[in-house]
Amino acid sequence: MKIYKLGEDVLRQKCTPVAPEEINDEMRSLFEEMFKTMESANGVGLAAPQVGIAKRFFVVSADDDVHRVFINPEITGTSDDAVSYEEGCLSIPGEYEDIKRPSHVSVSALDEHGKRFSIDNAEGLLARVIQHEYDHLDGILYIDKGDPQFREETITKFKKRAENAAKKAEKKAAKERSIAAKIAAKSAKKGNA
Repeated sequence: MKIYKLGEDVLRQKCTPVAPEEINDEMRSLFEEMFKTMESANGVGLAAPQVGIAKRFFVVSADDDVHRVFINPEITGTSDDAVSYEEGCLSIPGEYEDIKRPSHVSVSALDEHGKRFSIDNAEGLLARVIQHEYDHLDGILYIDKGDPQFREETITKFKKRAENAAKKAEKKAAKERSIAAKIAAKSAKKGNA
């Protein structure tokens, strides 16, 4: 699966809820693909908008290695104390920043079979990943919660990367068109001979 990067519109959209009838075998296959994509990229969480889907769900496999699917999650409580921890994101590869978040979080969601479940007072990496992925569903990235200068520099860096990639793709396409035109011209010459 393609992981969408900073600058792509879907990452800034507020996601819509998943309807009960959408939770089916096709969607469960999608979750499996998301876990594979997340793990091959050395991630611990992956939200739907990161794979181009503006729906309210994410997958997590944090410090206990349990595969968890959260559909239409709701954060039902957070601790008053906050902890700082270096965060990164598969949609912003290579960039890391210390972000302060509540140390504990409670969440309620549907699982991959549409059954409601709750996690009360998740802590450590699981608490952080739940909060990070939950933010994705509202179009919020971790860089929005830290140093504004770091945020602007990161956005500028990714904008330049996207522009360079677009220029490179256009050059490649122009070269392919030129080769195709030369081949067509040679074929036409042979046809007239």
